[in-house]
Order: sequence, then structure tokens, then C-alpha cells
Amino acid sequence: MTKLDEQTLELIDVSDEELDRELAAALGDDFEAAMDKNVDSSVAELKPESILKGKILGISGNEVVVDVGLKSEGYVNLDEWDDKSEIDPGDEIEVLLEALETDSGGLALSKRKADRIRGWERLLNECSEGDRVSGKVMRKIKGGLLVDIGVPVFLPASQVDTRRPGDVSHFIGKTIEAVILKIDESRRNIVISRRKLIETERAAAKEKLMKELEVGQIREGTVKNIADFGAFIDLGGIDGLLHITDMSWDRIGHPSEMVKIDDKINVKVLSFDMDKEKIALGLKQTTENPWEQVESKYPVQSKIKGEVVNITPYGAFIKLESGIEGLVHISEMSWTRRINHPSEMLNLGDEIEVVVLEIDKDKQEISLGIKQTETNPWTLVAEKYPPNTVVTGTVRNLTNYGAFIEIEQGIDGLLHVSDMSWTKKISHPSELIKKGDEVKCVVLSVDQEKSRIALGLKQLTEDPWLHAVPERYIPGMIVQGKVTKITNFGVFVELEEDLEGLLHVSELSDDHVDDPHHAVEIGQDIEVKILRVDTQDRKIGLSKKRADWASGDEGGEGGSKPSGQPKARRGGLHGAGEETTDMISATVLLNNQEGGDSAAAAEASSDDEKKGDADEAAGSEGDD
Repeated sequence: MTKLDEQTLELIDVSDEELDRELAAALGDDFEAAMDKNVDSSVAELKPESILKGKILGISGNEVVVDVGLKSEGYVNLDEWDDKSEIDPGDEIEVLLEALETDSGGLALSKRKADRIRGWERLLNECSEGDRVSGKVMRKIKGGLLVDIGVPVFLPASQVDTRRPGDVSHFIGKTIEAVILKIDESRRNIVISRRKLIETERAAAKEKLMKELEVGQIREGTVKNIADFGAFIDLGGIDGLLHITDMSWDRIGHPSEMVKIDDKINVKVLSFDMDKEKIALGLKQTTENPWEQVESKYPVQSKIKGEVVNITPYGAFIKLESGIEGLVHISEMSWTRRINHPSEMLNLGDEIEVVVLEIDKDKQEISLGIKQTETNPWTLVAEKYPPNTVVTGTVRNLTNYGAFIEIEQGIDGLLHVSDMSWTKKISHPSELIKKGDEVKCVVLSVDQEKSRIALGLKQLTEDPWLHAVPERYIPGMIVQGKVTKITNFGVFVELEEDLEGLLHVSELSDDHVDDPHHAVEIGQDIEVKILRVDTQDRKIGLSKKRADWASGDEGGEGGSKPSGQPKARRGGLHGAGEETTDMISATVLLNNQEGGDSAAAAEASSDDEKKGDADEAAGSEGDD
């Protein structure tokens, strides 16, 4: 026995003793004795276990009558013929003499045992280890199969195929080809291997295949194995991978939907690596790509029907035909409805109407829209809600920059914080309104392209800076206010709710003031004189020292106004006169103005007193 055969036999998991018992059961108890006697058919040496030549005379009951040239006829059990049609009177056969006389007076003969002895002799004479044989699988035994190749031989389960099958029973009754792995004359048993024959044939086929293989070829193959990611196809000597993405132009969940084990299919060679022996195959590539004609079949803006085949958080995939799907993004599902998930509108299997928005043939992508099948309500919004229209809506949502007001189903307008009040500084919309409130607003503008409506709340009333403020606060008037904020360039004084003026540091006192905190306190009530009301920039300029001058003159003492100056009348009855040459401008803190203190600084600068404040506020025009 060769070294190769010894290595192969290590795979066999059945002991010699077990194999002998199985073969003995298959061959019969008298087989070994008949082999040892090495008998012939001469009448002189006639004895039991001899092999004789005979002629079939006919059939009697369950027995075949055979003439072996002796005084008595012999009988062979009818069951020893697998095919009863092969029993023809006059045919010559060989039989084994089991007994010289039976109870009925005839000879007991066995055709099967004679055939097995002759088969064994023939195998020993004609075959050797490594030879190819053919036989029918008789039955399953421990560790493998019993195969009749003229005599029963053993086929281990590990040698049935290149991959050990889970159950070898389906081979029973089939005729197979194999090679002889081992012949043990002393034990009279033979071990065969179907696996070795397959591997030998595949090696030869593989070598031939690799020489013939070309990208683009269509070849027939057999499905050998199926995995979640694809199927392995035997091309005849080597396996190629048919990936799930190359099985169908259509969407499939598992390769088993397309192929089954042992299916014979035509596949296209997509690529191969000769060194790594890897071959990529395609099944869908054997048919025309449906995307080739997609632009002519589904032109942009065309309206078509499709089936919902997949739903994701960002949209839904619509099957237009086998192999062609398009995506309806969640933003393309409704003009007005707020959709958090596509499942709020669609279900798997729904047949819906869509409009083709865009096609990318190279990427095999189609953008679809559902809302485009209906009239866009925003095309009518501009006509329905022209600027200055007063509308009533419900506060749907609040943000840091404003509130969204639903004025009709699906149509929202934005009320910005800067459009909530003319005078009040609003940090957050919740200071004025809350979610669910019904509010009345004015339409400021409509942007049809961006589907936006700008709303205003303060615009329901007249801008107080047009008439109310300038009529109520006249330059030269002395009024009382409360200190609300102190900065390095001046003091903010609240004249009334939501209305403030700026008292520049140069107008605090006749004396030079380095730090306004030393002159006034937050919350302190003080009298100030109106220097200027700027309705365009919404600013009021104030002066404390000038109010003090007027108060000192009327009181007769305590005044610090230089002599020779005219008196300033309380209530502003006296005009600013030449004193206004020293006035500074001030600002009012408003909701819609940003910049804080710097934007509230006075505009003019003084000659000598406010040289250090020029970068922070506009100075006054200088004192007399």
C-alpha cells in the first residue's frame, strides 16, 4: 500500500474488526470457507463449498431448478436474483454447492455466493489500489456505506464527498463511482473513496477551467452551497461566488429565494484572481439591466404608480418594476403635514402614486415625490394672505428667536421676537405668549419659494415713536425717572415702562465724573432734562446737571448754573436755546435692537470734558 493511501485511510473512523463483521454479514457465513478451499467443478473432487457450472431448467415455486450434471438437480432460492427477468431456462450460471442433499432430496445451491467468490477473485486479479470502480450502494452501516462493486466493499462517510454530508442515506440505491483506497487480502475487505475520485477529477477540470476562463463568459454551474451573503457555484473544478447583490436586479432578502442546492444555472464571469483562485459570478448580468431604459420609461415630472417595499426613518422605497426602485424622502411626502416618520403615511405593500423628481442613471437612483401629485397650497398663500392682512392663529411652538403660529392646517407663520413689541425688550417669546395660545397677528411678508410667512404682533398698534413719544417728551422738559443701568459712559434712566433714555456721563454733574457709580445708584429716582428726541434712531438724550440748574434757580439757592444764563423752566416751557449746543444724544433699550450698552451710547462728543469717552459713546456738543 502506498504512503498516499495510508494517509487517506487515517480519515476512516471504522475499525478493522467492525468492517470484518459488516462484510461477513453481507457476504454470508460460508464465504471464507469457500475461499480457503479453492475448489473447482470436477465431479471426482465434488464436495460442499465447491463452485459448479449449471444450466437453468426452470422455476419451481420459490426456487430456480439448476442442472449441474449430477444425478440430482439443484435448487437456488429465487431471491438471489435481483432482477427476476434475467432468469431464462437454458442459461448457464455458476453456483456454490452448499449441501449434497436437502430435505427434498436435491442439491442446495447458491448463485450469490458463487458470484461473490468469483467477483473477489476477479478483483484480486484485475484491480489494485487506486483503480476506478463502479457499484451500487446497498445499505448504510456504521461509519459509512456498503457498496456492491461485484463484492460488498466499504465506503467511509468521510470519503463520500469533498464535504462530509450530514446524512449519507440518500445515496442508498444509487450507482456511484469511486477509487479503491485499500485491498486487504488477509482480511478480504476493500475500502473505496468517492471523495478521492471527485478531487482528482476536479483538479484536472480546474486546470482546464483556469486556462479557458475569461471575464464576460457565460458558463453553466451547479449550486453547491448557500450562505446569507450568496451562493457558491461549482463551475467544474473550482467554485465561484455568486453574491446576493449579483443575483437579481430586484430586491431579495436571502439567496435561497433565487437558487437551491444542486440547481444548474448559467452565470456570467465578472472577475477572477488566478493566484487566489477566486471567481466572482453574476446571475442578474445574464439579463438586460432595467436601468438602461429608465430615463425614457420614467421621464422627470411623469406621474406613475408603485409599491412600497421598504420604510426607513428618512423615507420610503417604491418599487416601480422588477429591479427599479425609487426613494420618496420624508420631506417630499406632504406640503403641509408635519411627518415624524414615513410610517405615519405609508405601509409596506401600499400601492401609491408618485411623481419622478430626479434620475441618476449612473448611481441607479430615482428621487420621487408624493406631495407633487397634489396642488401646492403655498401657491395660494400669497394671494390669500397679502401683507398687512390681520390673521388669528394658534401658537404651535416656541423657540429662542420667536414663535410659530399656525394660521390654517399645515400653514405656519413665524412671529419673530423683534416683531412682538415696539418698546419692550423681550429675551424669549414665553414672556408674552405660551404654546396653545390663540393670538392675532399681522402678515408682514410671504416667501412662496421657501414656504415662509413672517408675522408681527407689535404691528397691530401704531409705532409709539411716530407720535406718542415725541409728543410726550419734548426737548427742554424736565421729567422724573429711575436709574436702571450704570455703564462707564453713562446712565440709563427709565422714563416710563419699556422706555428709557441715556444720561451721558458728561451730563451727570458740573464736576468731572470719572465713575458714574459715584454719582447715582441703580433704583434711584432722579430728575432729568430732555435734551433730544430722535424718532428715527429711537433715542432720547437726557441731562441731570441741566435739571439741577433749573431746580437751583427756582429754589433760590443751590444752583450751580453760571450767572448770566437764562433760566430753564420746569415742564419744558423754556426751549433749549443755546444750551442745546451742549446736548448729547441718548438711546432707548428696545426689543428689536442689539448691541446693548454700545448701541445706547450718545452720538456726539464734547470738546474738553469727554475726550476719554469718544470710543464708547457719541459725545455732546460742549458746554457754554
